[in-house]
Amino acid sequence: MKTLEKTQTTNDTLVNGMNTFLADMQIFYQNLRGFHWNVTGSLFFVLHTKFEEYYNHTSEVVDEVAERILMLGGQPVHSFSQYIQMADIQEVTNVHDGKEAVGHVINQSEHLLDKMNQLKEVAGEQNDEATVTLFSDLIGDTEKRIWMLKTFLK
Repeated sequence: MKTLEKTQTTNDTLVNGMNTFLADMQIFYQNLRGFHWNVTGSLFFVLHTKFEEYYNHTSEVVDEVAERILMLGGQPVHSFSQYIQMADIQEVTNVHDGKEAVGHVINQSEHLLDKMNQLKEVAGEQNDEATVTLFSDLIGDTEKRIWMLKTFLK
């Protein structure tokens, strides 16, 4: 019986962490939408399209993470009031400068990367290969996004 309790506690830790990650992803998504809508200047055409690509991908990730939470027996958070309360990522508003927006995307992506690595570790300790795989794939995508954006700013 103690093994079951330990697993449930670990599972709760993983689900709670994934919900916090989900909240961060929702704020990140909305920030990307704002950057997409508001970017101006000579980088408009490049970044307008790139931010749209990023927020579409983020929307898919949100869905995958929420469904995984359900598969683990949890309930994904699903209201903006919960997202704002739980998220570590802050809303960013009224950014028009493309390079500034890219800087925010890099910083927020690095924060998300840290959380992904932590969640992957917890899932690994729980022998939850599906969640490990989910976060391994997301880690690779995020590392590539960070590298590409940092290269863009050089």
